[in-house]
Amino acid sequence: MKKPEVMSPIKNWASLEACKNYADAVYFGISDLSLRSRSNDLTLKDIPKFVSKCHDYGIKAYMTINSVIYNDDIKTAQKLVKKAKEGKVDAIIVWDMAVIEIAKKEKIPFFISTQANVSNYKAVELYKKLGAKRVVLAREMTLKQIKEVKNKVNIEIETFVHGAMCVAISGRCLLSSYLFNKSSNCGSCAQPCRKLWTLKDDQGNEFQTEGQYFLNAKDLCMIEFIPELIKAGIDSFKIEGRRRDPKYIEVTARCYREAVDAYFSKTFTKEKVENWKKQLIEVYNRGFSTGFYFGTPGPEGISYNQADNISKYEKVLIGHVTHYYPRIGVAEIELKHKSLLVGENIQIEGEKTFIEQKIESMQVLNKDVKKGKKGEEITIKVKDKVYNNDNIFILEERI
Repeated sequence: MKKPEVMSPIKNWASLEACKNYADAVYFGISDLSLRSRSNDLTLKDIPKFVSKCHDYGIKAYMTINSVIYNDDIKTAQKLVKKAKEGKVDAIIVWDMAVIEIAKKEKIPFFISTQANVSNYKAVELYKKLGAKRVVLAREMTLKQIKEVKNKVNIEIETFVHGAMCVAISGRCLLSSYLFNKSSNCGSCAQPCRKLWTLKDDQGNEFQTEGQYFLNAKDLCMIEFIPELIKAGIDSFKIEGRRRDPKYIEVTARCYREAVDAYFSKTFTKEKVENWKKQLIEVYNRGFSTGFYFGTPGPEGISYNQADNISKYEKVLIGHVTHYYPRIGVAEIELKHKSLLVGENIQIEGEKTFIEQKIESMQVLNKDVKKGKKGEEITIKVKDKVYNNDNIFILEERI
């Protein structure tokens, strides 16, 4: 049985550093023609170097060109596809027929995005005939329906296994555009589904609901059902979250990597599942559900009383790197916001940095200390290269 690919979302270089030891592949976009255009720190010029770095890590790189394409976007789409090919991107994720035609002309592998809402095997057959190497199935399909597609069509199948769920079918929501003039289908979703709502009729009568966030879908989490997904023949497990921070990327990639490997080593247990779920719920999440995999979700699929992150932990900024001494692997840090103790765990994050480590020792003015006070400059050994202005965080439990 083929081991499925674990695919992580990428926002920037730091995201890649966060998942480099766990992901088999990553997907990313740039500011143009991507459904997460506001979340992409990568530029067109970055593509060759970024893809090269992915390949150095043994990771495949997939680029998204999956927004709605209007007449004025055709030239931009052509430029992006050509740049992706020149940069040796492993495949592009598309759904618009014009972009498919451009991809075929440029002879670059392409996958069909979930935006195409592919929900049956006949549609998969059609996209295969058009030359698609893989189809990302609609999130509204059940596991039974996914198995049927896989049994009928010999093509790679990709499905989402973790992360935010859109309240609209395949993300085709018009509410953001209608209310805020920001189109979710063009990469600018304002997420009205995560806001407080009140239900009234045309006479002003207000109706009681279970909560005021009644459009707020819980996040998908399929970690405990990895064996079932593998047996279904799914080729790629996709993690959602191009807006999330590197810590989220690291934890989700690691947990799903461990789960897949545990299945194939016959060490997948309930105890491990509980540990993975414990780790996943400590990073950004809106509560978990199994989405549509086992049928249409009911009220249990909505988080009615809280719209945003329900994790009990939060990142707290304590300072930033002011200097790095590469020869001895030491960073100088200004504790601008909070103090720091020996033995505490920190996260170092920057444009190209993601490091987690425990503080084994620290110095102030070349003297060993147990505590660095707010306002002091300390020096510590770091696990890898850091850069000036990289931020230093600690995790604290929410009050």
